[in-house]
Amino acid sequence: MSKRVELTRISTGDIAYRYDKSIVVFFNGRRKVLSTSVYNGGYHEDFSAVFNHDGTRGAGMTCELLADTYVEHMRLIAKRLGLNPDTVTGMGTAAHMENVSVKSLSYEDLTVTAIVTGGIETNGGRVGDPADYFKKLEKPDRPGTINIILVLDTDMPAGTLARALVTCTEAKTAAIQELMEGSHYSNGLATGSGTDQTMIVANADSELYLDGAGKHSKLGELIGKTVKNAV
Repeated sequence: MSKRVELTRISTGDIAYRYDKSIVVFFNGRRKVLSTSVYNGGYHEDFSAVFNHDGTRGAGMTCELLADTYVEHMRLIAKRLGLNPDTVTGMGTAAHMENVSVKSLSYEDLTVTAIVTGGIETNGGRVGDPADYFKKLEKPDRPGTINIILVLDTDMPAGTLARALVTCTEAKTAAIQELMEGSHYSNGLATGSGTDQTMIVANADSELYLDGAGKHSKLGELIGKTVKNAV
């Protein structure tokens, strides 16, 4: 295992480290997590960390797969990172962790932090483009993924966490639209890549409790700005 490099200290007390081609956010308390990953995805309240992993083996090479399935592969990656594979969720990507963008904004006692890696040079697409598979259990082996870890230093109900995911996705798309990145599968502008993943983390220990994450709320504004700037 390579030496851990501290990437950022988050207002929640969590610390993000970069090591072994990964970024790991270790939780310093109770967190509510909503993850789009197929590996321990969905809504959880008992996780100890989340991670983002660069699966490439070298320049111009495909991503490595350590097991027969992507889920088991990610479990092995979690163990290699020194994590309990049952209490974490993780994302895979072909983006290099050294190119991570970390943005944070605050308003009064609310802080929002976005940790983003990305690239859509070969896999950018527009929602509704023609697809190339219907039911495939393994993750498509294509480079180019925008992976977002969004940490919200406030407690909230599960529904608001889901709304935060929508606002985060809108912000990602807004950034891509402003960059005028085209889809590789149609003549429209890209709205993301075909393998984008997002993990939203809320601080269940916070005394601050918010129930709005849309564009009319201050939380929604901070999510929009941090994610758009980071992407």
